[in-house]
Amino acid sequence: MNLKKLLTDDTRAVSPVIGVILMVAVTVILAAVIGAFVLGLGDEASSTTPQAQFSYDFDDDTNVTITHTSGDNIDNETVRVTVDGVEGFPNPASPIDTADGWNDTISTGDDLELYNGSEDAEIADRGDTVRIIWEDPSGGESNTLSQREWP
Repeated sequence: MNLKKLLTDDTRAVSPVIGVILMVAVTVILAAVIGAFVLGLGDEASSTTPQAQFSYDFDDDTNVTITHTSGDNIDNETVRVTVDGVEGFPNPASPIDTADGWNDTISTGDDLELYNGSEDAEIADRGDTVRIIWEDPSGGESNTLSQREWP
């Protein structure tokens, strides 16, 4: 076997070619990551809707108690509760009043009671929907965390 022929300078060209290919791959990956953040795709990935479970206890046509039963803690400033489209929490001008609960951070075991703020009307009719809506603090997006039909 001729060892001199195997160890000639012709085999050295492989390393520079692999190096160039790796540099191009790294450049393409960096450009994709930078482009994603410039276009705002990175912000969307960082803002995720909280996952939480709620239970509803309907007394009659005038009261409902909503309890956070499990899941993520939620900042109460990002949550709205509506009854058939009428905001009951946190709107102080609503005909729907709120009793104790849901201060600062909503965590497991916290209750919110909605009740009729006016003696003249009920806050809901059978079939109305109670919704807990989360609004993204960075703006633009809102999601329904939970909803229940009034029995």
